[in-house]
Amino acid sequence: MKIEEYPDDEFMAMGLADVIAAQLNAALRQRDRALLVVPGGTTPGPVFETLCGARVEWERVDILPSDERWRPQAHLRSNAGMIARHLMCERAVAATLLPLYVEGTSPEEAAPGLSTDLAPLLPIDVALVGMGTDMHTASIFPRAPGVEAALAHDAPLLVPVRLEGEPEPRITLAAHVLRSAMQLHVVITGDEKRAALEHARSLDAADAPIAALLDDATVHWAP
Repeated sequence: MKIEEYPDDEFMAMGLADVIAAQLNAALRQRDRALLVVPGGTTPGPVFETLCGARVEWERVDILPSDERWRPQAHLRSNAGMIARHLMCERAVAATLLPLYVEGTSPEEAAPGLSTDLAPLLPIDVALVGMGTDMHTASIFPRAPGVEAALAHDAPLLVPVRLEGEPEPRITLAAHVLRSAMQLHVVITGDEKRAALEHARSLDAADAPIAALLDDATVHWAP
């Protein structure tokens, strides 16, 4: 694990956006299209708002959520909707968004077909993920039902997730899909998340799912 520290959110947004843009451009020199995986949530918003103006051949970039609440893109809780609003503007409006949602089905029903569509695009060229203070990443939550399935080395590409008390089910990329990205970044802010990250390094991945990714990741942190 490598940690990049920044003085504040603004510097982190600029620095991380520059890194991702450079890595996408490098990938596009090697293949016809590049796959960028990004999270929902509030932390990556400033990164997206900088990255969207970067000089990248966005028409050759596919953007995939790392996970999704089972809601249509127009819904306020949709990660794809958040990505569309904050990242797919300015130059990045030319990119192709690959939603992890199929109207009229459940995650369990849709996962095999979505996985079939995703498989030819792998490995991920650049993946950006977040982490909660509970040390979850994507929709892989500590000791939640199905966490072992999402962490397994032979897991399907996409894993349905149902959390007690949540208003909708979810679907998430399995940990091995994220871990196999050519470039993997974790973005966190604040002292609480930094402390959680350090604690995660000593825990089993079932208790701290982010631990499954750290060996292969660059962590970007701002206070």
